[in-house]
Amino acid sequence: MDISNNPDAHQQPASRQDRHLDSAWLSHSAVQIYSWICLSLAVQMLNGYILILLAGLLIVYSFRISPVRYILLLSRTRWILSSMFVIYAYTTPGEALWPQLGSFSPVSDGIVDGLMQLARLLAVLAGLSILLTLLSQAQLIAGLYSLSRPFCLLGLSREQFAVRLALSLRYAESAMQESSIHWRDSIEHMLAPRQVVPGFIELRVRSLCWRDWVQVVAVSVALLGVWLLVGVWL
Repeated sequence: MDISNNPDAHQQPASRQDRHLDSAWLSHSAVQIYSWICLSLAVQMLNGYILILLAGLLIVYSFRISPVRYILLLSRTRWILSSMFVIYAYTTPGEALWPQLGSFSPVSDGIVDGLMQLARLLAVLAGLSILLTLLSQAQLIAGLYSLSRPFCLLGLSREQFAVRLALSLRYAESAMQESSIHWRDSIEHMLAPRQVVPGFIELRVRSLCWRDWVQVVAVSVALLGVWLLVGVWL
């Protein structure tokens, strides 16, 4: 695998999409991934109207820039989302919504908690959809490669991590494009042996500039602020 720390090392001109994704207003791919991780942690601490407002904004923006991708993510996770809501609705202690149904009635508090958890997951999926739209697969791998720097302290190879991640994303993309209706066919397709073709992976990895570090600090402070505010409210 060839990893270059100089973004100008490539001789080939960038495509229109790459020029759009590498525009000046976009931060380093590692910073964008870190921001999504912090967002995912923050929404787990939010509740009520603030959570609904944040989830609504993220969903609207996701539908604006990547409606197909977000709908695909929702389609792939629909059973997880519905199962989670049913579990919350029927296993949370509290008063039954329809007492005449007895044990078959959902719980009022469980429905509220289930809706809040749905809002959290929908917000995380919307953020993921936005992230995957802003970053190409190469940028995503390069960002995770940059974030995996602490692995070197444990004696692990970042290069091997990047290669395995690239192969996993390639197989995952192939599985996502599988249009088989039956779940058995989908599983057999994913478990089918693959023909390994020799090749190489070339990543453009650049160092973080001062604007990237400012965003890292701002996102970290925002996450800390949410944690402190939730602690005060509780």
